Amino acid sequence: MKKLLFIFFCLLFFNQLTAQNLNQKTYCNPMDINYRYNFEQLNEQISYRSGADPVIVNHKNEYYLFVTISGGYWHSKNLINWEYITPSMWPMEDMCAPAAMSVRDTLYLFQSTFEQRPILFSTEPEKGKLQFYNRWLPRLPQYIGPWDPALFYDEDLDKWYMYWGSSNVYPLFGAELDKSRNLTYKSKYQGLIYLDPKNHGWERFGRDHRDTIRPFTEGAWMTKHGGKYFLQYGAPGTEYNVYANGTYIGDNPLGPFTYAPYNPISYKPGGFMTGAGHGNTFQDNYGNYWNTGTPWVAVNWAMERRIVMFPAGFDADNQMFANTRFGDFPQQLPTKKWDNKDDLFTGWMLLSYKKPCTASSVRDTLTAQKVTDENPRTFWVANTNKEGESLTIDLQNNYDVKALQVNFTDYKSDVYNSNEARVYTQFKFYASLDGKKWDLISDNTNEPHRDRPNAYVELPSSVKARYIKYENVHVPMRNLAVSDIRVFGNGSGKIPEMPKKFTVKRQSDTRNADISWEKPANVVGYNILWGIAPDKLYQTYQVWGDAPNALELRALTVGQKYYCVIEAFNENGVSGRSEVMGF
Repeated sequence: MKKLLFIFFCLLFFNQLTAQNLNQKTYCNPMDINYRYNFEQLNEQISYRSGADPVIVNHKNEYYLFVTISGGYWHSKNLINWEYITPSMWPMEDMCAPAAMSVRDTLYLFQSTFEQRPILFSTEPEKGKLQFYNRWLPRLPQYIGPWDPALFYDEDLDKWYMYWGSSNVYPLFGAELDKSRNLTYKSKYQGLIYLDPKNHGWERFGRDHRDTIRPFTEGAWMTKHGGKYFLQYGAPGTEYNVYANGTYIGDNPLGPFTYAPYNPISYKPGGFMTGAGHGNTFQDNYGNYWNTGTPWVAVNWAMERRIVMFPAGFDADNQMFANTRFGDFPQQLPTKKWDNKDDLFTGWMLLSYKKPCTASSVRDTLTAQKVTDENPRTFWVANTNKEGESLTIDLQNNYDVKALQVNFTDYKSDVYNSNEARVYTQFKFYASLDGKKWDLISDNTNEPHRDRPNAYVELPSSVKARYIKYENVHVPMRNLAVSDIRVFGNGSGKIPEMPKKFTVKRQSDTRNADISWEKPANVVGYNILWGIAPDKLYQTYQVWGDAPNALELRALTVGQKYYCVIEAFNENGVSGRSEVMGF
């Protein structure tokens, strides 16, 4: 009898481990989906997962995610668990930067193209059933598009529109569509948005806006709110940390549009996942707004990317914003309309930054220490990809561990989506207080096979641990490569003091400002928050604590006054904020 009870409790515990996602209440960027393998470097026989140019639409109170070159799309009922759907039909080629729109009971879908291509529709997208809405949308002049399209239906006017453009030469365009003629062009297309990097610092190209290459504008999206039309766009280029979303505002769907003085609206140049451009804005079932984007990974190719989503909204003055503060730390998924932009932050801090690591094996110079450096472009590679290869992180203190994230890298990969039986990831996590006695805290080997290149694991309950061990069971790649294992939770020690001697000075080139501060003790990192008013500090630049205590902010608009504060954080929490500085 005792033996049977022991087996019963073991099975119960195991089921709790494997079914933990059923009660998951948080998410962590990048999104935990089965990013599809991409072959844009096929000449080098390299395959790698990638996802870019996301569009999430709320259709009949469920969510659909469309991503560049993915062979299908994703469906979710809760924004956490995403089911991949292979459609019943597809256009002539896989979709790049698709447009999607939900109007009443119908979901519309259209691909980027310079040729004649159809608009598709579905009343049952959850079943993958797509049909032709029209056979051809007429071709536009060469290089005009419509590439990176966005579809928009204005319910108040009962009119249909399309916006598009992807170029460092041409602007974003727009045109009205004729519903009576199956959504073909009703009006002549017109240029709507032109980049102005001489006045808009964030529109300058390159890492931290330091390149003189003419910047790119792309990723149009339209949101109507408070009687205004917010025409959004991505700039200055996808392959850098400063890729962001901005907006122009108009009184009519085709303008004229005025540059928003608070741009960019979604900006994440620092931290683990950098870059937030080329996404869309949607509302969840509680009326909360979200903004999606495309951060860069750039291991196998400069355009290798992932997908993120940030809480967004409009303040009392109808100013649009997206909240990237702790944007790649665990966040709550709302169960109601949130009141404050920071309500969704769990308060679970990063416990693993630059903590010591040991591995079962190491290939060449691709060492274990790279998994805690918060850089997706560096990674550990084991000698084999076999079951049992492991990596252990010493958190150097006892913490309440609440969530984990393991991010895999496609290092010299040879995987093909056609071999579906091979494309999945399985792993286990263990915890220990002394590095000798280990407890299994997460095990996905009893789940249906899923590929999770950026797997996020919310533990059923917090676990007290100093050591965390990752153990490989199966990866589809011929090389077991992990860029980062991220451990989240809380310590019981002191939070850092507020940084002192915080100064901000605008340069003679007023697109730039020099920011400096005095380092307090025991800091993991800082958030520098700024905006166009003391109560509108919507932008965040995260800086790690072991970096210089200075930042050149190069994202400012000429002639616009700004306000700025700084806060520090560590494993135990977040400091108070400095006095607001105007500059």
